[in-house]
Amino acid sequence: MKMKKIKRFFAAALGTVMVASMVMGCGGNSGGSSSDSGSSTAAESDSAKDSGEKKKVCFVARASADTFAAWLTSEMQKQAENYDFDLICVSGEADDNTENGRLEDCITKGYDLVIVQSNNNAAQAPYVKKLVDAGIPVITTNPTTHQGDLDGSDNNDVMEGTGTVDADPVEQAAVGAKRAVEEVPENANVVVLRGPSGNYHAEKRREAWDTYFFDERPDVNLLYEDYANWNSDEALTLMENWVQSGTHIDAIISMNDNMAAGAIEAVRNDKNYVKDGKADFLAYGVDGTAQGCLLIQEGLLTCTALQSAADIAKLNMDYADQVLKGEMEVTEVNDFVEAPEINADNVDEYIQLYIDNGEISESGTLAE
Repeated sequence: MKMKKIKRFFAAALGTVMVASMVMGCGGNSGGSSSDSGSSTAAESDSAKDSGEKKKVCFVARASADTFAAWLTSEMQKQAENYDFDLICVSGEADDNTENGRLEDCITKGYDLVIVQSNNNAAQAPYVKKLVDAGIPVITTNPTTHQGDLDGSDNNDVMEGTGTVDADPVEQAAVGAKRAVEEVPENANVVVLRGPSGNYHAEKRREAWDTYFFDERPDVNLLYEDYANWNSDEALTLMENWVQSGTHIDAIISMNDNMAAGAIEAVRNDKNYVKDGKADFLAYGVDGTAQGCLLIQEGLLTCTALQSAADIAKLNMDYADQVLKGEMEVTEVNDFVEAPEINADNVDEYIQLYIDNGEISESGTLAE
């Protein structure tokens, strides 16, 4: 896959508060966004059609409880206000059957363009194809849907008939893995928290850790590894169980910040892991969320790689607008954001950006 990379960081693109407890939906009826609970009721269908001449775009997110998916949805809402089309957001709630049903609904409701954030690439691929076959332009995002997801091959080209806006999961994970090679002590005991099985970003981030860390550090003992499905509560439970074995864990390797946060919470009050406010372990994440940045500032998360939902959302809305206007074909959409490292040396600038956009309060806590 040829990647056209851009370097945007946050800048002014961040501007909407991401509420962690939000119900997944592009709430509000002003500007270009509207809401949809995701079910196929007649009222919702009628509401979607009330936009008159406006085009209708649907963003199908993978889960409302997923911190990054919620952030991305919030940013989609913000960016949609700048365009003359209606954006409706629905959630697959981390369930393949639910998400596939949402994709079928998009055909029934006659959307003019659909943006898909898959929970499981292979499970969603046939339904993405149904959209394409129905003549609906599709952009897959975070992660890209590949041709191999549909036909079971090793073909990593963007799925035929679709476009993509994404970030490179290998590049993201390599940020922490390359640091860990130098930082993790010799013969260390490490644990790995994985994202959902079958999710492209989850699998590729894990592969990157093999390439850039485990292959370089054969002395390291992989003590435990399990799926926490991007979920902090699942990660907390796993970490609690792993700690009970009595073997000290020297490093937490997590495929996203949310799971890292759950694992850290499990040992926050354990004197074997946090002594006099100083962590006796290393922890690595991905996403650069507000929560992750606060954990870095606190000294509990070693580093993360930014996956800017603001940048991804802006690109999706820009390209959706161009496709709807006939200025480009959806298959020409192929854009990727970079993954700058956030660590103790630069975290304050990112925290200030989160304060400016309202995700972190002036007192230095996550906004309610």
